[in-house]
Amino acid sequence: MAEISLSPRALYEEVAELLRQRIFNRELAPGSWIDELKLADEYGISRTPLREALKVLATEGLVTMKVRRGAYVTEVSDSDLADVYHLLALLESDAAEVVAAKATDAQLMELQGLHNELEKAVNNRERFFEVNEAFHMRLLEIANNRWRDQMVADLRKVMKLNRHNSLLKSGRIEESLAEHRAIMAALVARDAANTARRMREHFKNGLEAAA
Repeated sequence: MAEISLSPRALYEEVAELLRQRIFNRELAPGSWIDELKLADEYGISRTPLREALKVLATEGLVTMKVRRGAYVTEVSDSDLADVYHLLALLESDAAEVVAAKATDAQLMELQGLHNELEKAVNNRERFFEVNEAFHMRLLEIANNRWRDQMVADLRKVMKLNRHNSLLKSGRIEESLAEHRAIMAALVARDAANTARRMREHFKNGLEAAA
């Protein structure tokens, strides 16, 4: 049988990632119309992979497809944001509870290392956000439930549409760091119930800051 060479990533997936980052960076603003012809020309591709990429982003909630009007960057309403934070609080507090009860000492040390990086990033908003997300993602990986991981990944993409609002609130980074300290302390103490409670409070406060 002849050897088949497959691209490590389909073209439409590459385009989806490019558009995803432009949306997160506000280069494509919430509510804005996505000019397919312009983008296809800019990327030097046909409209077929671009449309496939837009379908991917639509399933993630980042793009809204409107009949006879085309694709638009999704606008997240206050109600949408509250729903997203509510679900993230449930899913990630459950994961945190599992980690507190079952993580190895080495895994807890890894989380502590990420927390230490978070402490160092307190005066750098973008770095703080990056390490914060890495901490949450690693905690989920340790909890080891791929179905929960997928749900959280999709919800966090929607949350990123509003990510800067929560961190721009005066004092929010310091508050978030204090909440992370409490979560980390509960993890190290292997207090599962308290870890879950602290994680729920973290998301509750995050929503209030983002509103």
